[in-house]
Amino acid sequence: MPVSAIDSFLFKNLFGTQPIRKVFEDKTYVDYYCMKVEVGLALAQASCGIIPKASANEIADVATRLSLDYDRLSEETEIVGYPILPLVRQLSEGCGEDAGRYVHWGATTQDIQDTAAILQMKDGLNMVEAKLKSLTATLSALASKYRDTPMAGRTHLQHALPVTWGYKCAVYLSSFQRHLERLQQLRPRCLLVQFGGAAGTLASLGSDAETSLQVRRTLAKQLDLEDPSITWHTARDGVAEIVNFLALVGGILGKLATDLIVMSSNEFSEVSEPFVPHRGASSTMPQKRNPVSSEVVLAASKILRSNAGLCLDAMITDFERASGPWHLEWAAVPESFVIAVGALSQADFAMAGLVVNTDQMNRNLNSAKGLIVAEAVMMELAKTLGRQKAHDIVYEACKETIESMNASQRLFDTLMKKEVVMNALTAERLAELCMPANCLGAASTMVDNVLGLNAGLGVL
Repeated sequence: MPVSAIDSFLFKNLFGTQPIRKVFEDKTYVDYYCMKVEVGLALAQASCGIIPKASANEIADVATRLSLDYDRLSEETEIVGYPILPLVRQLSEGCGEDAGRYVHWGATTQDIQDTAAILQMKDGLNMVEAKLKSLTATLSALASKYRDTPMAGRTHLQHALPVTWGYKCAVYLSSFQRHLERLQQLRPRCLLVQFGGAAGTLASLGSDAETSLQVRRTLAKQLDLEDPSITWHTARDGVAEIVNFLALVGGILGKLATDLIVMSSNEFSEVSEPFVPHRGASSTMPQKRNPVSSEVVLAASKILRSNAGLCLDAMITDFERASGPWHLEWAAVPESFVIAVGALSQADFAMAGLVVNTDQMNRNLNSAKGLIVAEAVMMELAKTLGRQKAHDIVYEACKETIESMNASQRLFDTLMKKEVVMNALTAERLAELCMPANCLGAASTMVDNVLGLNAGLGVL
């Protein structure tokens, strides 16, 4: 019976998707061990003259039709502590005495497990890339559509300066564009074949170093992985980089989710997640439409961060075979991929159907007595009065506006009464400065700049 949220029949489709779970389920992992890595190793060794070609072909043939005893494999794995020896026993038995003697030739358990895990991560990264591109396209459409739609920009949850909703979407978008760049860069650095034998030196294949290394190069080519310069089974930075990359993706997903959660609160009412009957409903409050996708994404971002730490711990290995840290990856890697793909899916669902209330954005923008334009007025006054004096004048005007008993008094009204301000600015110029839509700086141009980067990343 599943005990994890990513496998639970209750929660699994909130936190993941079936395609990514299939990549990391046990039977797929075993298929990678047997069908891809052990077979690939035998064929590579045969092509380099290490084992007979007939034996390699027999191993490959048997592997395609071998009916593994999974109960036996599970029981023996519990005894041995690793699944490779039990797997090799069944594969060797299936191949018979002649070919069976060459199964797992010169390899060690971690060679097979590491390479199989890398193959899983390779497939997982392909799914992550597809989800990243889909979300990038969704955010691009939002950034373009709302390029010039003004709204309140907030710092410390208070009005700061006007921005546009398209600008905010482009900020999210820029992070996902960088994630796509990171993904392209880490593949050749991290997706490395592992074959080194007991201590990593390939001594099991004899003293002919070039032939031994040719086996590894051939295996890498067969599996479409990179051939490392040296055995990496105790240098786990590649695995840690991949999982930390997923945590970085989770970080911006968590930021996006946090913004959506706050913006969808009744007091803001600027956006809401797509309406699906009963989605986000309460068992007791009929009015509720909770931001379910954003809440799941926020939780996922924290799980990914936690797993990144586990993989950093797994890097601290002892000598030429770790005595325990490696096992952390067995838990952290599959969960991170499932959680990351699930979070990207939830974020894309939320953003693709997001309900954007531009009227409410405008009402909120103009709700704080015009104080949101204070910087614009200050910087204009600074041209004649100096920055600090201008700051003090506008600061005092903001204070007076906030404390005014007249609810309709705005910053513009307060400034109009100040002789020092009117000596420096005309009423017309002050009115222009006090219009939020005139205080957007280079926001729209930056949106265009971000959108222009999509073509180079293969995003339509």
